[in-house]
Amino acid sequence: MRAARFHRYGDPDVLVVEEAAEPHAGANSIRIRVKAVSDNAIDYLLRAGTLQDLLPLDLPAIPGRDAVGVMDEVGEGVTDSSVGDLVFGLGGVSDTTAEFAVLTAWSAVPPQWSIEQAAAAGLASVTAAGAINALGDLTGRTLLIEGASGAVGSAATALAIAAGATVIGTASPANHKHLADLGATATTYGPGLAERVAALAPEGVFAALHAAPSPALVDLVDIVGDKSRVVSVVGTEEAARLGVRIVNAENDSALLEQTAELGRRGLYFPRVGHVLPLASMSPAHKLASAGAGKVVVIVS
Repeated sequence: MRAARFHRYGDPDVLVVEEAAEPHAGANSIRIRVKAVSDNAIDYLLRAGTLQDLLPLDLPAIPGRDAVGVMDEVGEGVTDSSVGDLVFGLGGVSDTTAEFAVLTAWSAVPPQWSIEQAAAAGLASVTAAGAINALGDLTGRTLLIEGASGAVGSAATALAIAAGATVIGTASPANHKHLADLGATATTYGPGLAERVAALAPEGVFAALHAAPSPALVDLVDIVGDKSRVVSVVGTEEAARLGVRIVNAENDSALLEQTAELGRRGLYFPRVGHVLPLASMSPAHKLASAGAGKVVVIVS
């Protein structure tokens, strides 16, 4: 099969497209014929070698954490899916950017989503859903999301609003309309956040989600007044020092289904910034690592 791989850690130019052995579905997993994948922060951090002490890879390695495609093998123990189903989901730490990939968590693609949107949904969905679930019952409560217009933030915003929360989200002015379309109240990030939020929510904020790298975590704790109601999906030393709960992505089909159901209801559409072919893996990683929005790579 054709696959993107890197034989050594380094800059995006180490990525090549070449032949690799096909994987096969094992117990409680499926194999898909991949249509598209997305580039996530973990993908370019792994490729660069930044995480090799924490998450060492067997080289050559195939990049990619999530994917969308058509199921063509069903492993033992899988009873709710069939060959031919169009699904999106998660593979291993790094292994999906290829013609075939094995997924251990998946959900049916909502008919309202394009292939590109489904490709962008996997890792963001489980991260956002895990974070919102960790905050408990949000019905009638106000949630502040730092980085609300990003991939994780957008999914979290949609999930929180569907759960009955009022959401205030920080974003650059160019993304304020996007948040308004989701049903959130937008404000800018940076100095003065507490004052801006107080003006928007004079009765206070129940909880906060740190959904993107920023120096605002201390401010979020101060605004909420209780670190137990602040969650971060950015596992920083500061979060650990403050005692803020850190939520990491889990390969959990139920979490994927939460956002898929919002898609079926027309309440959530993953954002896609750029779409490139498999032959352009190096430019794709360059765009993603530069913060150019969600980058989707078409495989077949």
